Amino acid sequence: MSDRKTFTNEFKKQAVDLLNSSGKKSIEIANDLGINRDNLLRWKREFETVEREKNTVKINPSDSEEILKLKKEMAIIKQERDILKKALGIFSKPQE
Repeated sequence: MSDRKTFTNEFKKQAVDLLNSSGKKSIEIANDLGINRDNLLRWKREFETVEREKNTVKINPSDSEEILKLKKEMAIIKQERDILKKALGIFSKPQE
């Protein structure tokens, strides 16, 4: 039989939350909880990775086509705006 301990996700989450909020060193928290410091740090990395993946925006192919179309439209609108600014500058000068 194996001497490996298994921990629930809830326990892991609470341990990582304790690490993030307590201000203590990871070795102190690991010792207090009776776990290996490396496990605690691995759990922290895993939870951070999950959070990062939740916050990343996934773009599907139809959205990327729409983005390209909108970028082209924006470029045209910027050109039109620049032309209008120049025209305004020309026509607002006092004529001699």
